[in-house]
Amino acid sequence: MSVSAKQVKELRDATGVGMMDCKDALQETDGDFDEAVSLLRKKGQEVASDRAAVEADEGLVATAVSDTGRAGAIIEINCETDFVARNDDFQSFTHTVAEQVLQEKPNDLEELKGLSYEDDVTVEDELVALTGRIGEKLTIRRFDVLESKDGEVISYVHPGSKLGVLVEVHGDGEAEETGRDVAMQVAALEPIAVTRDEVPEEVKEEEREVAHEAAVNEGKPEHVIDNIVEGKLERFFEDHVLMEQAFVKDSSVSVKEMLNDADLSVARFTRYALGD
Repeated sequence: MSVSAKQVKELRDATGVGMMDCKDALQETDGDFDEAVSLLRKKGQEVASDRAAVEADEGLVATAVSDTGRAGAIIEINCETDFVARNDDFQSFTHTVAEQVLQEKPNDLEELKGLSYEDDVTVEDELVALTGRIGEKLTIRRFDVLESKDGEVISYVHPGSKLGVLVEVHGDGEAEETGRDVAMQVAALEPIAVTRDEVPEEVKEEEREVAHEAAVNEGKPEHVIDNIVEGKLERFFEDHVLMEQAFVKDSSVSVKEMLNDADLSVARFTRYALGD
């Protein structure tokens, strides 16, 4: 049967699917709008099924922070190509889901996928529909929520949206500006902990073993090896512990010294780099 341009436009507005696909769906369902919507969703599921084994290692990292600054969310959603990562619909979906995570604080990915996206459509429904429209495998890979009772959560997303950070800061200083500096520090230098006490014992032990073996292989005298090992562990802390790293904006001071001057402290951080 023939369908009008108005019908096609209404279906496109409702689903975001291309004009020709909307026209074909309406013709296949004899002009029944609801059946056409259902058909397009099923086609999206077929695309998702067909591409299930394909690697999806491109995508976006997005953050959302509450108006009060007491909570922040970070999410990674993957696609197959960087071209799709720049797609307006994909970007809109990613940021909308980040906001949903912030508002609803789901416990896991399954709960997240069951959240309402809009009207009677769930996040998973929209993910499948978007997969059908775009034609690539799309996956919600991971998310985190930081909540603070008496501090502030600051976010930073590096240009290109492949790297994002949430930082929880406390104190009486200028949290927004300084917190952003700390978040950029975390993004750039990839610390593994806020303080050395938070570094897992197995990581410390591994660093000691590597340093000990290197000293032995270099023929260092036995009585100095322990000092060499501890010296290398100190340098490891300086490189990998946030508070002990040199501040990226002024390498003459450590991050801890910078924060002390700003009357602030850092409780924790979360760093997402695409694909990590």
